[in-house]
Amino acid sequence: MPRAARVCRAGDNRTMVPRFLDKLCARAELPGRLAALAAPLVFTNGVFDVLHRGHVTYLAAARALGASLVIGLNSDASARALGKAPGRPLNAEADRACVLAALESVSLVVLFDEATPVELLQQVRPALYVKGGDYDIEALAETRWVRSWGGEARALPFVAGYSTTALVERIRGAQTG
Repeated sequence: MPRAARVCRAGDNRTMVPRFLDKLCARAELPGRLAALAAPLVFTNGVFDVLHRGHVTYLAAARALGASLVIGLNSDASARALGKAPGRPLNAEADRACVLAALESVSLVVLFDEATPVELLQQVRPALYVKGGDYDIEALAETRWVRSWGGEARALPFVAGYSTTALVERIRGAQTG
């Protein structure tokens, strides 16, 4: 059982286990779980700390480009190594994984501890790798890897006005104001 699923189950109502927990996947289970997904596979990755409208719009658009959407989720350690603001991520990896897994557009959520999702991406070998429009897709190592096996990489339009950093700053400002 993936570590995120173990933690999610710990706080759940014991009489009902949410079906979305089946979307949480340990790296060791990945080959078999990928084989069961409909193709073409779309892959994206990120921290997804405080899920907002920009995230869900982006994830729905990503899923619409294929039959299945696999998310590589930065573990807490990986997210902290990205140099986010102190105290980030605000939500623990298990909680972030459960929230993502509960989305209709998401097929599978896999944690990764590395600085980049390249190793995970090489395991998944999606037909399409997507990132938000705030990334330069051509500058990402992930793009070179996906194209090496004939896949495609694409930046999806950024949903203006939605940012986790801005949201966190607004909340913190309201608490001190």
